[in-house]
Amino acid sequence: MHIIKYARQRDAAQKYDIITALGAYALARGKHDQRLVLRLITLVTARYNWARDELAVGQREIARLWTVDERTVKREMAKLRGLGWLVVKRQGARGRVTEYGFNIDRILETTQENWCNVGPDFDLRMTGQPETTEVVSLPVKGTLQPPDTSSGTEWALAQAILYTEAPDKYASWLRNLARVGRAGGRLTLKAPSRFHCNYVQTHLVKHVLLACQAVDPDVTDIALVV
Repeated sequence: MHIIKYARQRDAAQKYDIITALGAYALARGKHDQRLVLRLITLVTARYNWARDELAVGQREIARLWTVDERTVKREMAKLRGLGWLVVKRQGARGRVTEYGFNIDRILETTQENWCNVGPDFDLRMTGQPETTEVVSLPVKGTLQPPDTSSGTEWALAQAILYTEAPDKYASWLRNLARVGRAGGRLTLKAPSRFHCNYVQTHLVKHVLLACQAVDPDVTDIALVV
């Protein structure tokens, strides 16, 4: 089975997927493995730099975070290196802590058997396969009007594409997304509710991104907020 490569580690949804995979793996095992994974997740969420693939934390700080002694830190970090989940990028020296990297591919390989415990949508997403669950269309009152493109923004123009190519999805889920702003390649859109936001993130964000890139290739990411 193909395992998706997480080349874009900055993506928030992908970070949560990796942490979810670790959690599902731990919950299927004994208390010692669960404690090890919990310590790793806490360390990663607190101190890992996703953009630079860098974990540079001293043993004393880790010991304080984990509420253990430094001997335990050495033992647990050695276990994580033995699993191949952490790799040494730069060995520590006088006045400098050891710098670690996060071996995402190895983590995905190790945790893959437990993805199905999260759900079929998660399993399909992690293996890079298209989800088979159809997008739910909500009833629309009256005649669906084409979007107003007079503003000329990338989102207005992308809405016109979505209206033409996927009218049901546009009517039910996409027409009510409002443009909040743009920062570099990231376009931020606001959804009318948390449920609406989560549904678009899970099922339609790829369609939104492709439509935006069709009118503006510089768009590289879609951020959804409420």
